[in-house]
Amino acid sequence: MKRVLARFWADESGATAIEYGLIAAGISLVIIAAVQGLGTTLNSKFGDINTSLK
Repeated sequence: MKRVLARFWADESGATAIEYGLIAAGISLVIIAAVQGLGTTLNSKFGDINTSLK
């Protein structure tokens, strides 16, 4: 039983998966923020173009 608990305690594969998940979540947040900022800018530009064409 001690060996099983020691092996379970020393296993770090779950921690590695969690770290990769956190890295992926961070990257996705950066991408979402960049796309949202770009979308706002493009919306403003297309609004200006629409106004100037009328």
